[in-house]
Amino acid sequence: MSTYGWFLLIGALMLARGLAATTISRSPFTSAIVYLAVGMLLGPSCLNLFRFDPTKESALLEMLAQIALLISLFSAGVKMPVPFTLARWNAPLRLAWVSMTLTVGLVALFAYYVLHMPAGAAILLGGILAPTDPVLATDVQVRHAGDKDELRFNLTCEAGMNDGSAFPFVLLGLGMLHIKEADDIGAHLLQWLSVDVLWATAGALLIGGAAGAAVARISWQLRVIKPRHEIMDDLVALGLIAIVFSAASLVKASGFLAVFFAAVALRQTELKLAGAPKDRHGLREPELAKSQVAQESKTNDVPQVVSAESLVFKEHLERLSELTLVLLLGGMISLRELPYETIGVAAFLFVVARPLAVYVGLMGSGTGKRMRAMIGWFGVRGIGSIFYLVFAMQAGLPAALAKQLTGISLGVIMLSILVHGFSVKPLIDDAK
Repeated sequence: MSTYGWFLLIGALMLARGLAATTISRSPFTSAIVYLAVGMLLGPSCLNLFRFDPTKESALLEMLAQIALLISLFSAGVKMPVPFTLARWNAPLRLAWVSMTLTVGLVALFAYYVLHMPAGAAILLGGILAPTDPVLATDVQVRHAGDKDELRFNLTCEAGMNDGSAFPFVLLGLGMLHIKEADDIGAHLLQWLSVDVLWATAGALLIGGAAGAAVARISWQLRVIKPRHEIMDDLVALGLIAIVFSAASLVKASGFLAVFFAAVALRQTELKLAGAPKDRHGLREPELAKSQVAQESKTNDVPQVVSAESLVFKEHLERLSELTLVLLLGGMISLRELPYETIGVAAFLFVVARPLAVYVGLMGSGTGKRMRAMIGWFGVRGIGSIFYLVFAMQAGLPAALAKQLTGISLGVIMLSILVHGFSVKPLIDDAK
């Protein structure tokens, strides 16, 4: 397809999505289903007007998916309730680490014993498919900073963290594929545990939390001192994302976790500085009250905050990322070439691995059975899985294995968009 063709296609989809926003919000399907349908209609499954080969274009696809994830993780972080408490975050922390780890293990066992994959490839497949998606799961995520729905909070917070917590398992699978001697396994596992798991998580928390809090304080001081400084919130937020991700990655910490924690720290610090009142649940309201500083300076305007003012822009970028990447997904899939194992892996993941991992992970957390069942079902796979797939390709995944994992992963993502997309609105409405 020519450049003009791409402009015409994406422009038409953007225009249609913008004009039909109310219609789609009332329909039984999600916007991702529409983009996927268009991509598959024009792609190799039907008209074959364009084909996007993830193997040949893995570098470009990795960059696009990485950008989409970073923007979405930041958006998720700034919508988290304030203040942070371990009691409130207990369930999503369990989901992001315990349930996600169990999901990786269950998928790996299925791939090893049923699909007869090598152990490294089985773990890699688990790491690719285990994390839930912060980009495509907008219908089950926190809609705005004041949204107090428990289901949406748990799913959003989980998606914000488990892309980072799944990364070590992708690295573990890749490492096991390249180990030649049995004697190297112990040393490799020790390094993996100490660097890729413990340090990657702790470093991300330290770097992201410190950077987010620092930017919040600096921007606040610039806005309340005399003369007041104008701040371009969108550029500040984008700059924070880029710096935090790069700094964390350079020291082998998790860049994805660092960006999410930076957004959480930014929002937490700004609302505390603004003196936002608390509601009956002890949460600070996102609508900012007049701060003490503003009152002392005898002004009637409320200082803006980076997290709130940049959120709308980030959500627009999320929608554009979703449109582009799901459209490309349709161009990657040929229904005639999908591996036969795809249906089995998807069914096992959706019906067995994810629900069982959620149920076990939330035992003793005080989360009700109905809530566990809802969380267990809404494990949407999408852009995060695409990123880890092409990351593995860029890391030197053998060609034959890359083809097999690509077919299974893309097929599972396609089925997740369809199955979860058609079920999300009826089930969410029923849960209210």
